[in-house]
Amino acid sequence: MAPLPDGFSYAEWNATYNALSFGIAAMGSATIFFWLQLPNVTKNYRTALTITGIVTLIATYHYIRIFNSWSEAFTVASKDGGDYTVKLTGAPFNDGYRYVDWLLTVPLLLIELILVMKLPQAETVSLSWKLGLASALMVALGYPGEIQEDLSVRWFWWCLSMIPFCYVVFTLAVGLAEATSKQPSPAAASLASAARYLTVLSWCTYPFVYMVKSVGLAGPAATMYEQVGYSLADVLAKAVFGVLIWAIAAEKSAVEESGKLLPN
Repeated sequence: MAPLPDGFSYAEWNATYNALSFGIAAMGSATIFFWLQLPNVTKNYRTALTITGIVTLIATYHYIRIFNSWSEAFTVASKDGGDYTVKLTGAPFNDGYRYVDWLLTVPLLLIELILVMKLPQAETVSLSWKLGLASALMVALGYPGEIQEDLSVRWFWWCLSMIPFCYVVFTLAVGLAEATSKQPSPAAASLASAARYLTVLSWCTYPFVYMVKSVGLAGPAATMYEQVGYSLADVLAKAVFGVLIWAIAAEKSAVEESGKLLPN
């Protein structure tokens, strides 16, 4: 929990306010959608879709907490119909909720992808443990740098967190390529490939947002870019990724159901 810089313009405050509002709406809507779709997929894929909904539910809760913390940290007023002025209230802005959220949801994101691919059980268990622990370690290593003002310390923790990050990204981009090609239909294979690469793309956003405060940008602008960047990346990595998980589950369910209806 770091103190907020003073001197926010209304545009900077409002951009963050809207980004956090968008995060709540996107995550909350996605949660309802995923759980309503549970009866429409076969039993094999309900666990993956349930986890998808849990991920967005956890994210919804934490976005509400971040949004409330942001709102309580400022007073926004307009005198005599003039321009809005933004002032700090002195209440702390707790952005640590993001790291609590990531520590819970990032491993689950990878596990849901592995589950929906329906790999052999031994491979499923092994990959779930390896990717889950690596992603949790990545988040844990990133947090000490996030709360530091010393740029050399921020870069140190950034470099450490990139080690498990690179392992996970390599596994998604290369290690799961063969499993993707073995999906039961071309559509399922295409969707699984899209889910892998969306994860890689959205994940690559986080290190660059993390570096905002490490490349000389500071003050309200840096805080705004960081909050907006993380919010957009979260929506891609959780809500949009979750839609792909649902699409894979729906496609594979349809293939399996059609196979059962074929005459012997």
